[in-house]
Amino acid sequence: MRIALLGYGRMGQSIEGFAIEKGYEIVLRITKENLNELTIEHLQSADVAIDFSLPSSAFENIKLCLDAGIPVVSGTTGWTDRLEEMQDYCRKVNGAFLYASNFSVGVNIFFEINKLLAKLMNSHAQYDISMEEIHHIHKLDSPSGTGITLANQIIGQVERKSKWEETENAAHDTIGIHSKRIDLTPGTHAIRYRSSIDTIDIVHTAHSRDGFAQGALSAAEWIKGKKGVFSMKDVLGL
Repeated sequence: MRIALLGYGRMGQSIEGFAIEKGYEIVLRITKENLNELTIEHLQSADVAIDFSLPSSAFENIKLCLDAGIPVVSGTTGWTDRLEEMQDYCRKVNGAFLYASNFSVGVNIFFEINKLLAKLMNSHAQYDISMEEIHHIHKLDSPSGTGITLANQIIGQVERKSKWEETENAAHDTIGIHSKRIDLTPGTHAIRYRSSIDTIDIVHTAHSRDGFAQGALSAAEWIKGKKGVFSMKDVLGL
């Protein structure tokens, strides 16, 4: 499999390492120094593109991949106010696009646990809900895409919560998200249901970026040859 890496930071380099171990070829590496090489012609030398670029460039990067006719997997966060627009464009051009706020198998299982617990807690109004996330100091967006996904899942299940806010002192209808940025921490997400009687916590802690990189590579393997709009639920059969 021939891969185009759009964004060659820590994640891009980690994905490259696992790809080479599998015998895949990296045919394009795009950084801020060689943006002129991000062309349809160069993209068409790849079987699939993996985008871990910047929030400011992700939309145009993905669109260019679809225009080039190659499947694209994106894990860039901070631009998803335009996600539905991109999904509609993918369908319009009969392309293949997979977006995930997190590619880790463990996190995607955590997403399913989060939804189930939120559904169970909907009728128990005595529990307030809050979140805490910890990431490395180089994380550009706050809260993270994973944190926003978790919060939106809860809002979709719990009627008394209508929005999220990055605060430790949230209003009754709001999920407060406390975002911390600490050194090189790969990522921790904790959700707390607290009442005067007891507290229920669910927590996912990443020990390295390997799970994210391996998951993104698995998504790229899975989407090759397909058409449509997908998520990690499709890859993992959840």
